[in-house]
Amino acid sequence: MIDLKNFVAAMASIEEEKGISREAMIETIETALATAYKKEYGERGQVIKARMDIDTGSFVLWQEKTVVDDSMLKSEEDIEEGESRTEQELEEKQEDDREDQDEDTENEEPAKVWFNEERHIMVDEAQKQNKKLQPGDILKIDLDYKDEFGRIAVQTAKQVVIQKIREAERNAVYNEFMEKVDTIISGIVQRVERGYIFFDIGKSTGVMAPKDRIPSEHYRVGVRMRLYLVAVDKGARGPQIIVSRSHPKMLEKLFEVEVPEIGAGSLEIKALAREAGSRSKIAVVSKEPGVDPIGSCVGQGGTRVSAVIQELGGEKIDIIGWSENVDDFIASALSPARVLDVEIQDERAQVVVAEDQLSLAIGRDGQNVRLAAKLTGWKIDIVSKETGKIEESSEETNEDTEEQEDDGVSNETEQDTDSKDEAQGADDETGGEGDTGQDTTKE
Repeated sequence: MIDLKNFVAAMASIEEEKGISREAMIETIETALATAYKKEYGERGQVIKARMDIDTGSFVLWQEKTVVDDSMLKSEEDIEEGESRTEQELEEKQEDDREDQDEDTENEEPAKVWFNEERHIMVDEAQKQNKKLQPGDILKIDLDYKDEFGRIAVQTAKQVVIQKIREAERNAVYNEFMEKVDTIISGIVQRVERGYIFFDIGKSTGVMAPKDRIPSEHYRVGVRMRLYLVAVDKGARGPQIIVSRSHPKMLEKLFEVEVPEIGAGSLEIKALAREAGSRSKIAVVSKEPGVDPIGSCVGQGGTRVSAVIQELGGEKIDIIGWSENVDDFIASALSPARVLDVEIQDERAQVVVAEDQLSLAIGRDGQNVRLAAKLTGWKIDIVSKETGKIEESSEETNEDTEEQEDDGVSNETEQDTDSKDEAQGADDETGGEGDTGQDTTKE
């Protein structure tokens, strides 16, 4: 008999600390009791089950046997065939049988089994105990209650309980963070190892890969940061929680936090393009009359957009109005440049600007036209009004960016061959040259 008072108190403590439900803990204890009984008093091949009464602290044990008839058992020919085959041939046959069963599981008869007196019972013998039993049913045989278990059985039960509680804890953490995917969470920098940042996010640890970092940021141990939860994967040692600060969705979710109109549904972010740590563009549209989309995102005195900029370390943000008219949308996307004309040809857009607007339209290293192309989904060519020639193409700037990214990846690979301390020091000192000015909004 179990000490109910202490048992219930222990379950309540585990439920509160580890987030494991009481039902899961009771199921774990029942599995451990069945395992301990089988270890001490059972036979190999037996199916032992246990049920615990939480109100009284008592438990019952029983053995389960499947009721079979001759048609469900393998014949002597099957046995002789199995003995003559090699292990590889048997595995191939079992694989073929599984594939055939998957093709039509409804009409096909149950697979034949080897008779095991510890797992099976013939239908005529089973009906001596219960006349209603038919082939395929389960016969339950009550087992005598044992007051004591041996040391090995107790140790086995303990290991089962520990393992099951760990699995339940991992599942609880997995389910908790799965509900937070695609949201902003808070984390404290725990450590930096070879470019990977590990964050303390409560019941688990968030991992940020080098590609998910903002290049201009320094990650110091103990600093609290906002993170975008990208995904949760089930790993062998528990859930792997992937977080990011360079993901485009990070920008969108920060605006959802700072701009109540987005959460209320009166504003919508239709598109965004981001080069983390340097510059971003977002296109917003109003869903209700009388709501200024750009003004709402900027906030009074720029308070709302400034909060987002500060969180992202001074990243420039251009806020533009979205339009169904492609010409107007592309012209707005190239702000702060003033566009004279937009001509759509096949899948390309030729944008005409004055000579003194070329540098603004193209941007530093082609960044402005590159972001505008990502934002609108169009390939953009910048054409000078005076010369009529294409001065810059979004495709050219994308190729240059990809080459720079490839160089960065190769550099990271070379760093991994160095010692751990050297790699960590290099990661801590990594910084970008993105603009960090505060004049970030353009209408």
